[in-house]
Amino acid sequence: MKHLLAAAVLLGLSPVAGATEISVSLGPDFTEKLTEDYGAREGEYLAERVRTDLQRAIDRSGADVARVDVTILDAKPSRPTFKQAGDMPGLDMHRSVSLGGMKLKAVAYDASGTLTDEFEYKWYESDIRQAGLTTWQDARRASSRFASRLAQQIDKIDQNRRVTPRP
Repeated sequence: MKHLLAAAVLLGLSPVAGATEISVSLGPDFTEKLTEDYGAREGEYLAERVRTDLQRAIDRSGADVARVDVTILDAKPSRPTFKQAGDMPGLDMHRSVSLGGMKLKAVAYDASGTLTDEFEYKWYESDIRQAGLTTWQDARRASSRFASRLAQQIDKIDQNRRVTPRP
């Protein structure tokens, strides 16, 4: 009985999956950069981070959107990736620092499949003294900001649609 109660409590505390379908793809130029410079696994990590940040932001804002297609157009690490460190032994995984960030584009659709919004966002750290402590910290910061701004914009459009009477 204790296990049943514990399971019920855990199910009640677990987040409910959002109804928004979010797909994240990598732009062709960025895919090439991943293959040649950063390593393919880095793209998977970034795509999952963008998906998670966007789902969280949409859930928080209450924005009503059925589908969002996101493309990572560019991303730069704050620290060397494993592939970079392997390819260039002179790089130090802990002391080599660069200005990281990310550029993204999103297209949002309503339940009927009608395009509701297009959004493009980029953010790159501009001060080397503020560069991230981990490989993709600046890109993660860009992802979080992108997600918050996109969710707010979608929510505003949705509110305007509900307020504006249709003829």
